[in-house]
Amino acid sequence: MESALIADGLAERIVTTCRTAVGDSCRSVTYFTRDDFDQLYLRGDLERDADLSTFIGHEWHDFKTTQEAYRGSELGRYRYTIRVFENGFLIRITSDREGVFVTTDGLTLKDFEELTAAVQAVLADRTAD
Repeated sequence: MESALIADGLAERIVTTCRTAVGDSCRSVTYFTRDDFDQLYLRGDLERDADLSTFIGHEWHDFKTTQEAYRGSELGRYRYTIRVFENGFLIRITSDREGVFVTTDGLTLKDFEELTAAVQAVLADRTAD
């Protein structure tokens, strides 16, 4: 899928990174900013009927709210969010200006850690575009 928000090379790297980290468990990959989003990947067996604009609105709003609420907590710096649903998981990985959410089938916590580290590295390294 082409992206209107980010360079095609970065979009491809994000998708490849997510698919490499979690394999066939990867259901979808969506890149988002405060104002817009692009679904970069959707697994072939899934319908293109999700209300992504509502998802993005909740994810971005919730991120800003929780970021402020936990600032200075003894828990340490915020890293990522996992949401558990009946049919899978959503992981939100964000920086101050952008984010990626990935939906997956069942994974382990170690899988989520590896996925997060890989996506954060891609978002931080924009020099390869």
